[in-house]
Amino acid sequence: MPDTPITETLRQRILQFINEALAEDVGPGDYTSEATIPASNRDTARLLVKDVGVLAGVAVAKMIFLAVDPTAEFDQRMNDGDLMHVGDEAFFVTCNSRALLQAERLVLNTMQRMSGIATLSNRYAFEVEDLPVTVLDTRKTTPNLRFLEKWAVRLGGCDNYRDGLYDRIMIKDNHIDAAGTITAAIEGVQTFFKENNMELPITVEVRNLVELMEVLKVGKVDRIMLDNFEVPILTEAVAHINGRFEVEASGGINLETIREIAKTGVDFISVGALTHSATSLDLSLKVVK
Repeated sequence: MPDTPITETLRQRILQFINEALAEDVGPGDYTSEATIPASNRDTARLLVKDVGVLAGVAVAKMIFLAVDPTAEFDQRMNDGDLMHVGDEAFFVTCNSRALLQAERLVLNTMQRMSGIATLSNRYAFEVEDLPVTVLDTRKTTPNLRFLEKWAVRLGGCDNYRDGLYDRIMIKDNHIDAAGTITAAIEGVQTFFKENNMELPITVEVRNLVELMEVLKVGKVDRIMLDNFEVPILTEAVAHINGRFEVEASGGINLETIREIAKTGVDFISVGALTHSATSLDLSLKVVK
């Protein structure tokens, strides 16, 4: 998959992440390395792949090494989004030995997590690659790591939904119950837009065909999310909508069910598992002797 360009905004976010992560892990000092390794030592280490999947996090790893040692030499052999196999060498890095060991766990934790998400996303994308549907992630991400996890989703071949609560209106069951009705919730959004001179895409979640009919009557939304619908009811709902709005399926979707759901004609399928159920892949960073 194509890599994500490192914009200045993304670069600053990565640097903030690196600084906070190093502060958490290194604290006042890596006393073991300081006690055992001369301050002037330099070593070369390689990132060895020990699993099969989609590689992710190389660009972040490079920035981590340069953060701990600006003189680090990074010899990149693989790119983010590459398919990887056991025995592949993603990169070699030569830098100050103490800095190398400070960076080691942060690099591995980040790359293993991102590669696991990218690999799982790739599996979901593969299941429906011949169908006209887009697989989306959700907000079910690790706090403060959402930008990395959503990056990994893209590297695996799926797409991002909203980044947070601020870039899309999503009227869900709790909003509807608190507002009283679907109609009240939708009308409230329209009033809010007018009062604040703003506009955002609107998704409304429905739990059954009765709620769907209410949305179809009211309109004023961009997308209808059909939550936890069985496939026959989902097919019926898509027919009722009949192209008037974008259609999204959500709720407990997995690799065994996603293809049948996609074949109902929905435009989007949101899958929380892309991020909350991904297993980290096995990578190793060892000094080369």
